[in-house]
Order: sequence, then C-alpha cells, then structure tokens
Amino acid sequence: MSLPPAAPLAPSRAVSPDPAPTRPARGPGPGRGRRPACLAWVPGVVLAFGVALAAQQLHRAVPMVNAVLVCIILGALASNLIRIPEAFNPGLAVAARRVLRIGIVLLGLQLSLTQIAALGPDMLLVVLAVVSGGILGTLALGRLLGVPHAQRLLIACGFSICGAAAIAAVEGAIDRDDEDVAASIALVVLFGTLMIPLIPLLVRMLSIDAHTGNLLVGASVHEVAQVVAAASLVGPDAVGTAVVVKLARVALLAPVVVAVGWGASRARAGVVGHSGTTASTRDAKKPPILPLFLVGFLAASVLTTLLTPSAGLLQLASSLQGLCLSAAMFALGISVRIATLRNLGPRPLVLGFLSTLCVLGIALAGIHADT
Repeated sequence: MSLPPAAPLAPSRAVSPDPAPTRPARGPGPGRGRRPACLAWVPGVVLAFGVALAAQQLHRAVPMVNAVLVCIILGALASNLIRIPEAFNPGLAVAARRVLRIGIVLLGLQLSLTQIAALGPDMLLVVLAVVSGGILGTLALGRLLGVPHAQRLLIACGFSICGAAAIAAVEGAIDRDDEDVAASIALVVLFGTLMIPLIPLLVRMLSIDAHTGNLLVGASVHEVAQVVAAASLVGPDAVGTAVVVKLARVALLAPVVVAVGWGASRARAGVVGHSGTTASTRDAKKPPILPLFLVGFLAASVLTTLLTPSAGLLQLASSLQGLCLSAAMFALGISVRIATLRNLGPRPLVLGFLSTLCVLGIALAGIHADT
C-alpha cells in the first residue's frame, strides 16, 4: 500500500524568519543595561587600591608589617575563602598588570645613577656578581630540582634583582602561566620577609659594623621595602646606603629583561621555524624585547639623575609606587589558589630557600672581599 505524498512545508515558515529577532536589540539605555566597557575595570581597581591603602596604613602603624606581604596574603585568602563577583575581574586584571607596571616606572624615580656610581667599582662588581650569580645559580639549582623553566626563571630574577617588580617585568617576555607568576611572587615575598629579622641577627653574630651590615642588606634582601625594614634594624643612620645598593641591583633589571626577551624570542623562533610556520606569523608572536614600561623606568631614572627632584617629590613618588605595587600584589594574590600551590609541590619552596642562600652567600663573600 502506497502512502500519500507528504504535504510541502509552508513557505512562510521555511523562508520567513520568526518576527522576534527582527526587533531592535536592546541597548544599554538610560538606567538599564551593562556597564560600558571603558568602565568595566573600575570596581576591581577600586577594590585593589582600597586594600592597598588599608595595608599601607597598617604598615605605618606597625612598621614591621610588610604592606606587600599583607596584600598578597589578603588576595590569596579572598580567592580561597569567598567567591569574588565576576564584575571585579576586569579591574583586578588591570591592577595585576598595568598598575604594577606604573609602580615599576615610579621605582625609576628613586634610582639616581649618581648615587649608584658613588658606591665605587668594587661594590658595583659585588652587585653585578649578586645579580648574575644569583640568576645563574638559581637556574642551575632549579634544573636539578626539576622545577619548570618558566618558574625557575621567574624565581631567579625575583630573588636576585628586586622581588615582585622583577618577576612582573620578566613574565611579559616569556611563556608562563598566571599560577607561576603568583607562586613566584608569594615565594619572594615570603623569603624576603623572613630575611628582615634574620639579616640583622647575622650581622650581630658576625660582629659586622652597621655600614658594612647595610651593604649586605642592600645586596641580599629581595624587595626595596624589605631592605628599608631590615636596614633600620641594623643601623638607622645607614639605611640610605642599603637602599642605594639595592637600587644598583634594580638598575640591572632592564638589561636582564632584554637578555631574557632576546633568549625567549630566539627559542620561539626555533620552535616555530621547526614546525614550518611562516616568518610573518613568527614575527607577529614576538613580544618586545624591551617593554615600554621599562623604557619609562629608565627614563625616570635618567630624569631623577639630571634634575635631582626635591625630597618631597621623591617621597610622593615613593608612596605612589608602594601603593601601586601593593594594589597589584593584592590582584596577583587573587590568582594564588591553594589547590594550585598544592600541585606545585615542595620543589619551588626548596628552590626559593636555596636561591636566598645563594644570593646571600655571594653578597657576603663579595662584601667581605671588598672590605
């Protein structure tokens, strides 16, 4: 038995679209709709700076409390204990990158090349040995421990140069995960903070005078703020000496980032070339060897060397720099997840400890030979 032919589909349903989609799309009319894209970052940035201001006030009340450490701890606690609304994410991303880079540029205003030159060639050689030996030694130790390349490079630069600012400068030139950056910053803040009471104790045990002790502080402690705290425990009158030595290490940030960027660019070119990708695609993926914020950092240091800004202006720049770094550390702390750190295992922690000993040993040997 044959079936009757199927009735053809009505053209109106097959061709004519449903009337609903033809209505105008809803736009963000008055009093309704989403926040404009240009303002999406505001909540997160306000949150980060609010926490940073609170941490700075706590630091002023209790100088031994490190504002950077407080911010990264609060960020990690917030990330793991509460659910942060998605509305804060764009601003936290801005704080973790752009605000941090503004802080690095402002750090350049504290870098007087004249003061660094006044340290003399012997002390400058010690600084060069600390940075180069610390980086190479940490990379070698990290390889022995089986720590991934990106993470050991971040730890090496952070521990050898200037802490979180160095990690932030280097991470833009290499292939890395956000968890690597957050964990490296947490390690450099942790071990640098532990050095605040331990270095003055070592100075007393070795019967080192305050001037030489603060040379050691500036050559071995990780963060600028940690240097100030440790130096004040060694001898308040020589804090400036420790800071100048530390800034001499900071001055090597730019050439190190250039070298890292050049090496990473060559590595990418080799990998991409081996895979047969065209040269145009390869060039498009290369990051700048000298990032723009490092150009600003160098320009700021040259400016402060040539014009010698007033003490009040330098103090303002220092406060703004500390505020920017603290806000950025809170935002980076948000990416520190307990599960991620648990997955890292003990090896990065051991590497941080050994890197601290490496930098301290080179600094102690160099200063002892110099004196």
